[in-house]
Amino acid sequence: MEKVVIRDETIRLGQFLKLACLVDTGGEAKIRIQQGEVKVNGEVDVRRGRQLKPGDLVELGGGAAMVVAAVDG
Repeated sequence: MEKVVIRDETIRLGQFLKLACLVDTGGEAKIRIQQGEVKVNGEVDVRRGRQLKPGDLVELGGGAAMVVAAVDG
């Protein structure tokens, strides 16, 4: 599982999939989410705009990435 740092308090699921390199494009993210291929914290989520926060775990096609908050300083 990869840990992916975000700079804001939350990030949308579609954006996070690209940031974590689980998909190549936003279009691919949209399709894979709509097809029910993406899990958030162990449950399928079909909302591309789902707000993720630090600690959330995203899984897609055998890959996984955890949302991590940026550390100030």
